[in-house]
Amino acid sequence: MITLYGNFSPMGVLWSSIGSSPGYEIFAGCAELLGGILLIFPRTTTLGALVCMADMTQVFALNMTYDVPVKLLSFHLFLLAFFLLAADLKRPVTFFSLNRATEPSTQPPLFATRRANRFGFAAQIAFGVWLLGMNAYGGWVSWFEYGGGRPKSPLYGIWEVDQQLIDGQVRYALLTDSGRWRRAIFDFPNRMAFQRIDDSFARYGTAINVKDKTLSLTSDTDKNWKGDFSFERVVPDQLTLDGDMDGHKTHLQLKLVDRNNFLLVNRGFHWIQEFPFNR
Repeated sequence: MITLYGNFSPMGVLWSSIGSSPGYEIFAGCAELLGGILLIFPRTTTLGALVCMADMTQVFALNMTYDVPVKLLSFHLFLLAFFLLAADLKRPVTFFSLNRATEPSTQPPLFATRRANRFGFAAQIAFGVWLLGMNAYGGWVSWFEYGGGRPKSPLYGIWEVDQQLIDGQVRYALLTDSGRWRRAIFDFPNRMAFQRIDDSFARYGTAINVKDKTLSLTSDTDKNWKGDFSFERVVPDQLTLDGDMDGHKTHLQLKLVDRNNFLLVNRGFHWIQEFPFNR
């Protein structure tokens, strides 16, 4: 929301653009899930391989063009889908390309006896159910650790720094003052960041005690660095920090930014559009 577009990496552009459209995320995820489920059943393996190839073609192209570091993995998944399709490739080619009728699949059974094939089928289904359960559990845990269900900071939000005093001296919002904070961003409970006037970020570990109204900051690069503040939040959209930061008395007055004011959030969906809305 507050990073200059030109400062994003290509991967960051892809992650943020897809992340801004939950509907597309769900659609893409369901397409990949559908391909995997179809592969579990022998009768739908060909269709599942076709779906997986289509999915992985898109994923591989995105990984290659946006420099995402799973290029080889997505390409290997594409090759695996093609491998599953290869034994039955003649039928879809005949149907889709030559516009001719095709015969049913004539692939021989895996085992010689019917009983053995039944056991094999049951094992395949059991393995598929295990895969679904394992991935569902992993997704559930990730949702509450990294996703929308994760814990948020007690001071969650983007805060504009209205006033900053260091050792009693007012720091005005000058472009030449690299020590002047522009914003404070609280997201995860144990992390926060200050955005400088030049739009760069200083990131810190945090420990927030809501009861005692204290905020402690630590640096990832300097174990001796510390910042200790007391905070006051008289109204929900105003925050005051007073304390010591890197050996200097620091006072900050902050105002909460309304997330709904961002166009990316409030634009919404429009089925009928007389004109393009491209900003």
